[in-house]
Amino acid sequence: MTSTGQRQAPLAGVRIVEISAFVAAPLGSMTLAQLGAEVIRIDPIGGNIDHTRWPVTAAGDSIYWASLNKGKRSVTLDLKSEDGQRLATELIASAGILITNLPARGWLSYENLAQHRPDLIMLRLTGNHDGSPAVDYTVNASSGFPTVTGFDAQQTNNALPAWDVAAGLYMTTGVLSAELERRSSGQGQEINIALSDVMLATVGNLGYIAEVQTNGSTRGPLGNALYGAYGQSFATGDGREVMVVAISNRQWRSLGEATGLTDKLAMIGPMLDVDLATEGGRYDAREAIDAVLRPWFAARTATEATTRLADAGVLQGIFRTFEQLVHEDPRCTTNNPLFTEIDQPGVGRVLAPSLPLVFRSTPVPAAVPAPLLGENTDEVLAEVLGTSDAELTRLREHRVLARTHTLHSLENH
Repeated sequence: MTSTGQRQAPLAGVRIVEISAFVAAPLGSMTLAQLGAEVIRIDPIGGNIDHTRWPVTAAGDSIYWASLNKGKRSVTLDLKSEDGQRLATELIASAGILITNLPARGWLSYENLAQHRPDLIMLRLTGNHDGSPAVDYTVNASSGFPTVTGFDAQQTNNALPAWDVAAGLYMTTGVLSAELERRSSGQGQEINIALSDVMLATVGNLGYIAEVQTNGSTRGPLGNALYGAYGQSFATGDGREVMVVAISNRQWRSLGEATGLTDKLAMIGPMLDVDLATEGGRYDAREAIDAVLRPWFAARTATEATTRLADAGVLQGIFRTFEQLVHEDPRCTTNNPLFTEIDQPGVGRVLAPSLPLVFRSTPVPAAVPAPLLGENTDEVLAEVLGTSDAELTRLREHRVLARTHTLHSLENH
């Protein structure tokens, strides 16, 4: 414990090896790094398939890759060579925890790796539970959500890779659960998680599967209306759009008070024979409610409307582009402890989020830049495996290691 009474970061002293690409696994291991774990990401020389993924800078450096690998250590190896596989195996054995979304076969199989570390925890992400491939956007297409997204019958995939994000966070739970169990039993284990199972679990947990089985069908697209309660978006006089949600009776009353339309809104119930004191009643009367509220928003700017609503305790938010979020939203600044300004190599000075968990007495590390690809190879091999300078030189001469670490250019080319 420090002199200020604060404890170490929750996962200080835990070492994890990651061999992966894209969103879910890198996000999961980065989350663990933000909790204080030492995460060593191993990539093939030149980078994995996601190393140059968009968005990129004008010079071609991946903002995407840098954003998902903050606070990690980067090692590059020729993973097709025996020496490269041996070094990766030794690093995995030293760490005792592996996160991957690569096929678990050959040298990367659990059976092989467990021979080098019997209490190994290995978490592997697949597309489907049978091991066949899938990605977020193909999984989402079959989830049912595209049929209720948007304003018409055109099925629309959400731009947010929600299943990748959910899977990444499930992966952290799996690793931490296995580590907690290992500390009491001394036993490691292999954990598998399928991206499509994350989707199916969520669809089931939110009641959509049971709804179809019970009622025979579910809803269609509602635009920005809130299913089963009252919520809607409104155009304001300055050309912006505001989202309003009134779920509880208190929020419903506050909406009427903030807009001065309580009496007019109250007339809707008897006219349509619905009970506006219930969520279902307000949902059934949503079009009439929209019509009463729409002129009020059109006569005000977005800032005026949301300020009035917020003061009254109504849930509200202005629709923003990413650009407007960065330049307008006061939560997206260093005034929010979530953010730190960092100098990210290849990208520049940017706002970077840490972990959105706040512990009372345990510090969560501030955001740390992502490494350059392969930046930590020599130091990790020396510190973790005790590799000598002479051996590093030999490995480099045999192209098991890259000659230098780079940003967007391929190593050794």
